[in-house]
Amino acid sequence: MGAGKTSEVRPNIIEAVTKIFKLIGDPTRFLILHVLENRELNVNAIAEELDLEQSAVSHQLKKLREAKLVKSRRSGKNILYSQDDQHVYEILHLAVEHAEHGREEEQNEAEARSADNKHL
Repeated sequence: MGAGKTSEVRPNIIEAVTKIFKLIGDPTRFLILHVLENRELNVNAIAEELDLEQSAVSHQLKKLREAKLVKSRRSGKNILYSQDDQHVYEILHLAVEHAEHGREEEQNEAEARSADNKHL
């Protein structure tokens, strides 16, 4: 999408995109998505792995499922959850990479300032 091309993005697409970012911007939902990457887990396993209450995980899974970011299937008495859209994981990976890159730059700048202060 180049400069001046926002008029080409339909309003319903803009709304859908911002909804996705709002959903994955929540730390708990981000962690749930991270845990489910390339795995299928039930609510209790997710709650245990993230050290969260089962009810809190269920609540967040409902939101993620409604947005089609995770899917569920029944296996016997269990409902198993997994990633629904690889595109979301590509976005998450890019965001993590961006955050790590920003941290590295901050650390390098702090180290440079520290070295400069030692020479004064």
